[in-house]
Amino acid sequence: MKIILVAVPGSGKSTTLKFVKEMLPDIAIVNYGDYMLEIAKKHYGITNRDDMRRKLPVEEYRKVQELAAEEIAKLPGDVIIDTHASIRVQGGFYPGLPDRIITKLKPDAIVLMEFDPKDIMERRAKDVGLRDRESESPEDIEMHQLANRYYAFAAANAGECTVYILDFRRKPQSKPFEHAEIAAKFVVDLIMRSRGSSK
Repeated sequence: MKIILVAVPGSGKSTTLKFVKEMLPDIAIVNYGDYMLEIAKKHYGITNRDDMRRKLPVEEYRKVQELAAEEIAKLPGDVIIDTHASIRVQGGFYPGLPDRIITKLKPDAIVLMEFDPKDIMERRAKDVGLRDRESESPEDIEMHQLANRYYAFAAANAGECTVYILDFRRKPQSKPFEHAEIAAKFVVDLIMRSRGSSK
C-alpha cells in the first residue's frame, strides 16, 4: 500500500511517522522533500530544502518534483510518503501534489492531518534553528490548512484514491503526543487492513 501523509509544516508528521515505524517496523517511510533535495543538490547545487522553493525557477522546481516522484514510485512494499498538499510561496499556495506528480506516485490513500493553529505554533517554537521558516499567524496557518484540504481532494481526484481527514483542531490532547499516536494507529490500521489483518 502507498499512503501519502500531509499536514502543514510543524504539525508533528515526523513524530507520527516515528510511532508508525515503532508499530510497523517493516514499513518504508520516505520524505518527498529529502528526495527532491538530493536531486536539486545534484543538478542545481542547492544545499538547503527551503532554498528549493526560493531559488529554483518554477520550471526547474517542477522537474525536481517529477524526478523525485519517479524515484519514490519505484519503491517496493508498503510505503508512506511524508510530503505537503500545498506549499506556501510568495504569499500564495503552490500544489505539492499536482496531477503530473500524483499520477506517477499512484497512492492508495492520502491522509490529511489538521490541528489547532496555536498547537502548531507551539510545536514550531520548539523547532527554532532546525528549519528556516517564515513567521505565520494563527490565521495564516488556518488558511494553509484550508488550502491543504482543497489540494488533497484535487490530488485524490486525479490519483483516484481516498482522502482521510484526521481533524484534531477541537480535540485537546490529554497527554503529550496523543494526536501523533492516534494518527499513527489510524495509518497502521489502514495498512494492516490492506494486508488482510489488524494490529
